[in-house]
Amino acid sequence: MPDSPNPQRRSVSIGSIGHKPVHAPGQPVSDKQARDKATGRATWHRKASKPVSVWMMALFVVLMTHRWIPESLWLMVHMITLGLITNSILVWSQHFTEALLKNRLPDSARGEQIRRIYLLNASIVTMMVGVIFNLFPVTLVGSTGVGLMVAWHGYSLLKQVKQALPARFQSTIHFYIAASWLLPIGAAFGATLAAGLSSQWHSRFLLAHEAVNVLGFVGFTVVGTLMTLWPTMLRTKMMPDAVGTSQRALYIMSAGIAVTVLGALAGWRFVAVTGLVLYALALCLVAYLMIRTCVTKKPTEFATMSVAAGFAWFIIGVLTAATLVATHDFPSLNLRTATPMYTVGFLVQVLLGAMSYLLPARMGGGPAAVRAANKEFNRFAAGRVLMVNLCLLLFVLPANWTGSWIRTTTSLLGAFTLFAFVPLMLRGVKASVAKRKEMILARSRGEAPKPDPEALTPAPACHRRNMAIGAAAVALVTLLGFIADPAAVRLPGSTQASSVQATGETTTVQIEATSDMRFTPDTVEVPVGNRLMVEVKNTDTGTVHDLAFENGTETGRIDPGQTASVDVGIIDGNLEGWCSIVGHKAMGMNFHVIATDGDSADSASSGSMNHDAMRHGTADSATMKSSDIDLATAPEGFEARDASLAPIDESEIEDGATIHRETFNVEELQQEIAPGTSINAMTYNGKYMGPTLRGKVGDIFEITLVNKGTMGHSLDFHAGMVSPDPVMKTIAPGESLTYRFEARGAGMWLYHCSSMPMSSHMAAGMFGAVIIEPEDLQPVDREYVLVQNDTYLTDTGEKADNGNMLADVSPEGISAGTPTLTMFNGYANQYIYQPLQAKVGDRVRMWVLAAGPSKGTSFHVVGSQFDTVYKEGAYSLKNGQDAFGTAGHAQALDLSAAQGGFVEMEMLEPGNYAFINHDFAEGERGAKGILHVSE
Repeated sequence: MPDSPNPQRRSVSIGSIGHKPVHAPGQPVSDKQARDKATGRATWHRKASKPVSVWMMALFVVLMTHRWIPESLWLMVHMITLGLITNSILVWSQHFTEALLKNRLPDSARGEQIRRIYLLNASIVTMMVGVIFNLFPVTLVGSTGVGLMVAWHGYSLLKQVKQALPARFQSTIHFYIAASWLLPIGAAFGATLAAGLSSQWHSRFLLAHEAVNVLGFVGFTVVGTLMTLWPTMLRTKMMPDAVGTSQRALYIMSAGIAVTVLGALAGWRFVAVTGLVLYALALCLVAYLMIRTCVTKKPTEFATMSVAAGFAWFIIGVLTAATLVATHDFPSLNLRTATPMYTVGFLVQVLLGAMSYLLPARMGGGPAAVRAANKEFNRFAAGRVLMVNLCLLLFVLPANWTGSWIRTTTSLLGAFTLFAFVPLMLRGVKASVAKRKEMILARSRGEAPKPDPEALTPAPACHRRNMAIGAAAVALVTLLGFIADPAAVRLPGSTQASSVQATGETTTVQIEATSDMRFTPDTVEVPVGNRLMVEVKNTDTGTVHDLAFENGTETGRIDPGQTASVDVGIIDGNLEGWCSIVGHKAMGMNFHVIATDGDSADSASSGSMNHDAMRHGTADSATMKSSDIDLATAPEGFEARDASLAPIDESEIEDGATIHRETFNVEELQQEIAPGTSINAMTYNGKYMGPTLRGKVGDIFEITLVNKGTMGHSLDFHAGMVSPDPVMKTIAPGESLTYRFEARGAGMWLYHCSSMPMSSHMAAGMFGAVIIEPEDLQPVDREYVLVQNDTYLTDTGEKADNGNMLADVSPEGISAGTPTLTMFNGYANQYIYQPLQAKVGDRVRMWVLAAGPSKGTSFHVVGSQFDTVYKEGAYSLKNGQDAFGTAGHAQALDLSAAQGGFVEMEMLEPGNYAFINHDFAEGERGAKGILHVSE
């Protein structure tokens, strides 16, 4: 490699890249001069490479102490990708650019390169601090710095290309430049992820982020380099078609990345999968070229074996990502399975393999010094490579196949094997320096160098023995992991997951992920042997959360206002959980499972459904079906709830406004909700479904909530426009609260308990309606109110006070979404047994509210049509005309959960007019009745 800036083109062996003669034999020279030439005056290279060593040591420290470090998994991944890989790419792409262009930069240009690398590392640290401590402005500054420094590096390479004569491998430099300009795009995607996105957009941007950074920035650099480095490492000739094949592969890779990013950002999974498969095919083309090269010279050193294994994992990782994208929608897409394949399998192994070859060559000193260094780098080569890859294979298997202890022991063995590179590197440097000193001293005395015995008869490598030892070591730590927790190991399809005797019972708890970065409650006690189900409601309106446990189970990302559940498995000991969104665990989002010897976990938290009267989720029976209840038989002595809507009470006036004062007493009672079926209910004023309130726009409602129950409860009036903090808070048993609001909008409004778990409280009966009349509401002959709700039941195995079967609300059923009963006014089919009444010629108004907690309604009256339809504050039809004066009638009032309105119709003939939720599955669960019209 010549020192002049623009040398004449000459033919050189690819294998000579990185080698430079030390000194011509016999030429007198001082020891200091000889040493200077032996090191090649590579001060800039040592300074530029120093951050890689620092990151490697820091990574080892974090790996050994990760349990006590916030966001340790994210941190380790980015210490590898940014700390190790990005720094190495900037150093070695510069080295290969100069070697391939035969255009060594002058020493005066090295200062700019050193400043750029140090600014890059300052930006990396800044970004990591911002992410770990959830400081987005700091994260943004760091990400911007990383992108700018790498883009600057690409611009520097471009200038070198323009200044150099055309070279055979100039296309490789072009891909180095393209890779450098891709990273700022990937950094922008990463900063967007740190800003906080919905689960839908997070998974899309995560796929785009990994495609640009791993497949683009790193993939381009690695494949472009292997074009020349692979045959050089094997010390053999390059395949005749190597350049053309590699260039075709790089262009196909470019197309694959573009298609993947397009599919990710647009939400087109098929397109994203196509891009990943296209990219994998390009990698296979490169792999085929590498295999053909190996035919002439087999990989026998650590460098080549490690690079080959790393490239294989690269292909596996891309195909794994394609499979994950093909089988998961974007909201639920999680690429975590592919992460260790990319980072450890591909990036770390390729990096260590390349450095194992390049460092001895770069240190120089002649063939003897290089061989001395290589001897140290290659110690136990085949065994080390086999151990790393077997450990990684065991780690990427599903956690419930191997158990956490096996994953722990094998991952530690794999980590120590990888980090063995550091002491071997130090030994290699020491051996190289010693050999060079020996040669320099001999030449200074005018003596010829002693023959190198290994150059004449190289010692045979004991690969088979080393591989056997490596395999035995992995088998030993796997056995130790199995001994630590034998019951955790299970094959696919096996149901055993714990060493304790399963009780057959399930403990279900409901928790909130709150805006103050806490889980409420954050601790639950679970009897040993019980299965634990956790339902998480994200009440933080500003960001997504999740809940992940150390046994590998997790909810997935939960958008604000949404709920997700996780089956934690059989509890056989204390278990830790946390929010895995970057930065959230460090801010206190931890969850603790305490294993107990008791029979229940009821004392775990007052915020969950654990208490004597409401044993939700602890019964061993499944969610009941509507077919388990006889809905066709009228109950004896039954009195249906009066559906007639009472007139507005305007007796109390204050400052010119009508005041409606009510007291809601919270009680937990047994209530009959279907023939032969009662529920442990939560009630306002002693009834499943609270009282219906009625008023006009401008009226004042003052509701006093008195908690006479055994747990916290609350009120949320949709009819009010008030700050929720002072009036919608949960009050403890024995406390009271006054809720005052002005009715500002007409409509049929829901009220309900908003204490967690909200869905269970509502399904247990804590809901009702507030009707605020439109100003022009016309009088009718009959006016009824029908509030539909859905409930989910599990049989307690006990009898109610009235002899009925006694049921509890089933949180599992709520999560599954299939109700046991869907009812009007708190009792299934009650208006089949006791129909509503009207006469021929009557004008009938029916107010309808879909209270939920989950189901809506398509309300229909069989045999009639609606000439007036009012929904969510507006008429779509009024007296047979729409807003444009066009005549017409309607057949159904469609309402989603929490929506309300009314319909009006004139009864023309006598008969029994069935009213029903025309979502017939819900109607057949009890949401139907009869309007009897007489002469």
